[in-house]
Parts: sequence; C-alpha cells; structure tokens
Amino acid sequence: MATQDLIARLESTIQNIPDFPIEGIQFKDITPIFLNPKLYEDVIADLVEFSRGKVDVVCGIESRGYLFGIAIAVALEVPFVLIRKKGKLPPPFISEKYDLEYGTAEIEMRTNQIQPNQRVLIHDDLLATGGTTEAAAKLVEKQGAKVTQFSFLIGLKDLHGEDKLKQFDAEVYSILNY
Repeated sequence: MATQDLIARLESTIQNIPDFPIEGIQFKDITPIFLNPKLYEDVIADLVEFSRGKVDVVCGIESRGYLFGIAIAVALEVPFVLIRKKGKLPPPFISEKYDLEYGTAEIEMRTNQIQPNQRVLIHDDLLATGGTTEAAAKLVEKQGAKVTQFSFLIGLKDLHGEDKLKQFDAEVYSILNY
C-alpha cells in the first residue's frame, strides 16, 4: 500500500541504534518522524487506508503504539483502547504474559472498553518476535471481540513475528519490512 516515496522518506528518517536496549538488538528509532509533520501525516494516511471500513476499535500497545494508534482511531472515527504494561491501569482489567525479544513481560487492558463481536485493529510501531502483539490479541479475544487487523510501522521479517499472528486469521500490514 505504501508508495515508494513514503518508504524512501521513512527509511531515510528512521535511525538504527545498535546494541540498544541490550547488546545484539538493532533498535529502530522512529522519533525523528515526529520532527516532520508532513511525514507523520502521510504515515497516518497510509495506515488509515489499510483499515478504513474494516474495524470498529483501534487498540494501541504501550507506548509507541499510541503515537500512531490514537491518530489512526481519530481518522477512522472509532474508539481507541490502551494496552498497557502491568501495573499501569486501574481495575477492572485483564492481563496476559508474553515473551519479548529480550526478556518477559505482562500487559493489561481495562475490561468493558471493547464489546463482544467488535472488529479490532491492534497497532504497534514494530513487529519483532510477535510476543507482545500475540498477547494483545489474546486480551481482545478474552473479551469476545475479533482481531481483524494488525498494523505496524516496521516489520522485522527475520524474527518471524508474523508467524505468531497467523492463529488470529487477521490481515497484517507493515509499511517497512527489514
């Protein structure tokens, strides 16, 4: 979906930071995108086009998933629901544990913010091993909703995160793939 121009502008803007947060990880720093409002606007337009008419709710994964997810939800005129790290949300909430590329963690979502049978887009900035996104999808399913789409700014194909998402029978889209 993304034009070659958008891809080229993103590739020249996103910075690769080696050995962060630990040795061996190649961190993709997306923050320079926010210095260019037009580029940010074009990213949102591309992500919105992927989801237009296909979702009832957007869920963003803490914290960088919020940076684009909220804007996607606003443009689609649908609610935005936070998926947060353990201990950050007041009750009532549900939680799910998962493995990271470099450790383990747990995420939570408030209950009653997603309704049964709603079509859900889960958005995050980056798809690596897929553990966080898989856990987020399980949170959605625990509430009777259906994940119909996943979207990312960046997909790291060599880490096979998309394989973990196949169980949800949902569309997966990354603007950039490395």
